[in-house]
Amino acid sequence: MTGTENHPITDLGTLKALAHPLRMRLYRGLCVARTATASQLAEQVDEAVSLVSYHLRKLAEHGLIEAADPQSGDARERWWQPATQGVSIRDKDFRYAPERAAAHLAATRLFHQQRSDMYRRYLDERLTWGPEWASAAPDNESLLRLTAAELAELSEELLALAKKYDEKGRAAEAAGETEGRENVALHALAFPFRA
Repeated sequence: MTGTENHPITDLGTLKALAHPLRMRLYRGLCVARTATASQLAEQVDEAVSLVSYHLRKLAEHGLIEAADPQSGDARERWWQPATQGVSIRDKDFRYAPERAAAHLAATRLFHQQRSDMYRRYLDERLTWGPEWASAAPDNESLLRLTAAELAELSEELLALAKKYDEKGRAAEAAGETEGRENVALHALAFPFRA
């Protein structure tokens, strides 16, 4: 991985490349695995290796993923990794043209649908995780009275806190502390509404 920060997506082509259901699943799977081959990812998403390879090349064309150092002695295997820590897609980069705004909305809906699917799968499997994980996994809702500036400040603080824990977990894992460590998805939504 060449970068440690999120890659801001500001162009329509890259947004459309990522906003494909299978590509987003592959990208997310690669972010979790950190490095993987098309064969490994194809097994995760239950698709043909040739199809997965095609979509990985499309993600690479847009700088979202890149070739990784080989992880085995098999020279025929091509390894991939995310090009950066993640991506960020901001409304401000897409709202001023109808086609861009429509593409951003469609992508956002896809991303949230996939996140909802992930959470539903966790709920269906919650009993298999045991009481320690079930107790540790929050399910909260807070109804706040904020200004747009305060909501932006809250968002930045939440991102900084998540980054702190990500760095802490990666450092512990690099030091060999892997016992009990699992992948954790943190989905935070905050939006204005009127009752």
